[in-house]
Amino acid sequence: MPLPPHRRIPPVRRLRLPLAVLLGLALLGLVAGTGLALGGRDGGQQAAAARPLPQGAAASPLPKAVRPAAEALPFDLPAVETLHASGKKVYAHYFTPYPLSLDNQAPGADYYARNYLRPEGESGKHAAYGGLLRDRPRPVAPGGSDWQQANMEQEVRTARDAGLDGFTVDLLSLSGPNWDRVKLLMAAAHAVDPGFRVVLMPDMVALAGTGPGTLAARLAELAASPAAGRFADGRLVVSPFKAEAKEPGWWRQVLDTLRTRHGTDAALLPVFLDFPANAARFAPLSEGFSEWGNRSYTAQGGAAADVARAKDLGKLWMQPVSVQDARPNQGIYDEAGNTATLRASWQAAIDTDADWVQLTTWNDYSEGTQFAPSLHNGYTYLDLSSYYLTRFKTGDWPKIVRDTVYVTSRTQFAAASPAQGAAKTMRLRGNSAPARDTVEALAFLSAPAAVRVLQDGATKEERLNTGVHPLVVPLRTGTATGEIWRDGTRTASVRTEYPVEAKPKVQDLQYYGVSSGRTGTTAGD
Repeated sequence: MPLPPHRRIPPVRRLRLPLAVLLGLALLGLVAGTGLALGGRDGGQQAAAARPLPQGAAASPLPKAVRPAAEALPFDLPAVETLHASGKKVYAHYFTPYPLSLDNQAPGADYYARNYLRPEGESGKHAAYGGLLRDRPRPVAPGGSDWQQANMEQEVRTARDAGLDGFTVDLLSLSGPNWDRVKLLMAAAHAVDPGFRVVLMPDMVALAGTGPGTLAARLAELAASPAAGRFADGRLVVSPFKAEAKEPGWWRQVLDTLRTRHGTDAALLPVFLDFPANAARFAPLSEGFSEWGNRSYTAQGGAAADVARAKDLGKLWMQPVSVQDARPNQGIYDEAGNTATLRASWQAAIDTDADWVQLTTWNDYSEGTQFAPSLHNGYTYLDLSSYYLTRFKTGDWPKIVRDTVYVTSRTQFAAASPAQGAAKTMRLRGNSAPARDTVEALAFLSAPAAVRVLQDGATKEERLNTGVHPLVVPLRTGTATGEIWRDGTRTASVRTEYPVEAKPKVQDLQYYGVSSGRTGTTAGD
């Protein structure tokens, strides 16, 4: 059974959705818990062996090796123990339908390649918008009989090594494959690092029909894991997405049942779509607050007011940090401005002295919001987050010790029409920045240097001081290269891996990313 569209569509900050849309989304979310995420099935039959891709399919071979973080990052990342010791926590939202592999097949012919990245995939049901996904998890080789657990442990290790404290896991269903993945994730977290936590996030669109007693029983089951996220006083963290879908009294029943029937003390850290309208109502049963946030760099200005309101109510605040958002199956996207949204939302968390951060998301590829290492972005957005989270957790900007350049761009112009003629195309969300066609070279300079962007015969160069600097130029067809030069020597260079096309096959408005530290050339090359 295919995975339907995800459920999060706050069209503008503070704007309530029409009732009909909410009802439709609720139905879609309920089905989401039973979608292919059901384990990688074609027409109900398990994909037991790798199959050749049809002509024109999107291949996803194993990616080339990358340098480790100790060599690739522009700074020296503090030890995991040092970062975990900070009272400020950073979690990433884990979306269970998109693990590293769905069927343990070779990545060039697995479920992602056959059915999610192709317009013809899943018997053409996503053809109207060019296929369900535009990116996928960074491909992995097939594993042994324990491949699902091994892959979960790899994801935990990747997040832990980047400085994250844990995941907030989206509870889409209370049984079935998505539920099983939640339990696998919690087991993997404890196996890899007993200090890595998994915060429980009931999805109150997908679980709209669930009773408080049923939810409490399932939360108590997960709370038995030592990996379950808890507040400093030991209470279980229950952090429902779209908490306002249920009244505070309903949530009081959940908390009371957890305590009296299951012996589990808990408190809410609700994630709202409309925080100001609900903060006071939920304050008596909440330890902290959060909201889902915005996905455009021009829409981050409300963070200070949100944090102030939370502090006035005596609550901690979990600030959303995002990179981009593009949803082919929902027909909407936000203009991220290359890495501008990532930088602006991280800066908001730092400037407002937020208590926690939630990266939204680790791996929701259907909404294009992933920070996790992926086929098209490599480690770009996770590496950048390691830099900002170090400042967030330690209070000091890390010293830049290795020249590094990150290049981001789309592979098509924002107004391009897909050659295959999609019936449904993405349009800007109402509160987004205007669409733009740009290449960005985000340079981390250990000393003053010249930064260059080369593309299609054009070169732009600027001399910049020590620090972090974006060099933005108009998008052109072909590939783009970012370089750092100092005293006649090129100290860092990387070229985009996917060329810009004037007439793309499908609409794809995500920004792709590459890093000189991971896959390009560095001063030692």
